[in-house]
Amino acid sequence: MVFFEILLIAIGLSMDCFAVSLGFGACRKFSLKDILLLSFLFGFFQGFMTLIGWFAGNSIQSLIQAMDHWIAFGLLAFIGIKMIWQSFHEEEENKPESDIRKISVMLTASVATSIDALITGVGFGFIRVNILTTSLVIGLTTFLFSVAGAKLGEKTTFIPVRWAEITGGVVLIAIGVKIVLEHLAVI
Repeated sequence: MVFFEILLIAIGLSMDCFAVSLGFGACRKFSLKDILLLSFLFGFFQGFMTLIGWFAGNSIQSLIQAMDHWIAFGLLAFIGIKMIWQSFHEEEENKPESDIRKISVMLTASVATSIDALITGVGFGFIRVNILTTSLVIGLTTFLFSVAGAKLGEKTTFIPVRWAEITGGVVLIAIGVKIVLEHLAVI
């Protein structure tokens, strides 16, 4: 997998964090310290969960090697479709109801938004990828998108959260299709 593909996956995975950061930033209660802490937690959990998923996927890879490309496609497509579906059905969920500056709220949001990274990491276990570099790129990209989302949320009254999630979902599905097409071209 080339760096550009990893970056596209990282951007796709970071869209949930971007959307949550937009919502948090729009509350205008965040200091720069709060924004950096939330962004760090989002980036850390996205990268770490990708790594954990890779270990799980890599450990069973030899058992299902003949279908690995379909599994990677299925996982990425599932996540992408889920993100697109959520963009139309979870508008109220993006509005935080508790004090968003509490570390417990930030940790909960970080873990909740990193489940997709865990599943993607499982998919990475079935294909050739440098997982340390990939996890670092995913974590760093998520950090940057989260900072940008929170700062943008502070400045806007109209937040296009839906478009961020749709874009992320489409990117993940496209990468999954590419994996299958590359495998089919080899056969």
